[in-house]
Amino acid sequence: MPLRLLKNAIDPRPDARFFTQPERLKKRYDVVIIGGGGHGLACAYYLAKTHGITDVAVLEQGYIGGGNTGRNTTIVRSNYLTPEGVKFYDQSVRLFQDLSDDFDLNIFYSRRGHFTLAHTDSALRTMRWRAEVNKHYGVDSEVVGREDIAAACPELDLDCGGHLPIQGALYHAPGAVVRHDAVAWGYGRGADRRGVEIHQKTRVTGIRVDGGRVTGVETDRGAVEAGAVVSMVAGSTPRITGMVGITTPIVIHPLQACVTEPLKPWLDTIIVSASLHVYVSQSSRGELVMGASLDPAELHSTRSTLDFTEELTDHMLDLFPFLGQTRLMRQWGGMADMTPDFAPIMGTTPVAGFYLDSGWGTWGFKATPVSGMTMAATVASGRDHELIEPFNLSRFERFALVGERGAASVGH
Repeated sequence: MPLRLLKNAIDPRPDARFFTQPERLKKRYDVVIIGGGGHGLACAYYLAKTHGITDVAVLEQGYIGGGNTGRNTTIVRSNYLTPEGVKFYDQSVRLFQDLSDDFDLNIFYSRRGHFTLAHTDSALRTMRWRAEVNKHYGVDSEVVGREDIAAACPELDLDCGGHLPIQGALYHAPGAVVRHDAVAWGYGRGADRRGVEIHQKTRVTGIRVDGGRVTGVETDRGAVEAGAVVSMVAGSTPRITGMVGITTPIVIHPLQACVTEPLKPWLDTIIVSASLHVYVSQSSRGELVMGASLDPAELHSTRSTLDFTEELTDHMLDLFPFLGQTRLMRQWGGMADMTPDFAPIMGTTPVAGFYLDSGWGTWGFKATPVSGMTMAATVASGRDHELIEPFNLSRFERFALVGERGAASVGH
């Protein structure tokens, strides 16, 4: 019997809660963060830890980590295509590796290696392109052949049943999986211990702007004054930006995922196929965690569909025919806020004191640490952090898009 379980059986006093529960909102905060997912909690954590800004309120309409933070497939990587994306996500990977020590909490960070399969000549050319960009910025990525793929994952059918034979892959050794809940809890507990207030079940209903500057927010629990407001709400971004009169090119599409029943460990790596629109890893509990591409229709919903499971399982059987009798246990959906260039929108906005962290599409979880770090620095200084300068909303007016589609065309 685990020692902690025995202790709880003997000692009637409950364990300390991860977060305190403030009874009421204060009349004013230096910073209000809208969204209690990984990004919002990470921003609060770094505001308090790095910049000494502790008069912060995180407002979450549901419960901590109940949005996209708890609705993803937990993959972490930095093998992007553009210099801006590679540098940004490489910093995130570096931060992830130290989080367990920072939090004094096991986040189950597991380095697996990440294979992005190429089924066509054009896909293989893109893999070579990505590998060269990655290497230029010190990121460990290389193009490998069928023999290397077979050695790393002998269960994989390299011919895909004759449908789309695999020609090679981009292998990204630092690719990893992490327990998403633990990341949110760790950031939340760290922020809470430094004086940040985390208010769950608190919905923002309006944002007050006076003379082109944010002055506070309205909630279903009353109005709050604020020196700065940070929106970090993923699929709810259009609702929040509409409150301050900002228009973005973001569209919302559902992104679904699912897990199988637990199996004995056999999949040591992360396998991604853009051509088949599938990505899969095996969790520490033995479940196969799987996802596919975005749902085709724009829709603000987290519902699940039969179409998703039928298409995904069909493509999974192309890769792993022996899984035919494996049962699916559950499926879920999140709301992906997509931008035209498949890169985020971050930083300052035309409204003074209003900061935006959005446009994460299918790659928001892996950016959690670096998003929190850079947004905290931006709020503290009033200037965009150098890593996120290319992601500012103004790039769409300047036609300075960040063409990340080649590395993010499948939700993973």
